Amino acid sequence: MTSANSTKKPETSGPTVTPKNSDQVEGAVALGKEMMKKGDEVTKVEVARAMYELIHEESREVIVQAFMDGASLTPKGAQTYFYNCKRKFRKRI
Repeated sequence: MTSANSTKKPETSGPTVTPKNSDQVEGAVALGKEMMKKGDEVTKVEVARAMYELIHEESREVIVQAFMDGASLTPKGAQTYFYNCKRKFRKRI
């Protein structure tokens, strides 16, 4: 007989990526969480864009993780928002 624990895969998110500026990333996550508290007044797109403004120099992995933590996005949703924010940010420059 096998136990339920032996068939479960460990919950790992892969290798951890170190941000260039961890204080800035933490600030962006905190900003995202604070904005999300407003509920219907603000969309996840607005939250992600505000966060991206602060951490646009970080790697994709760091930004995607920040979106998941700060804007309550799924991994796939966070990647989509990353690419959209990146494209929009480049058009402004």
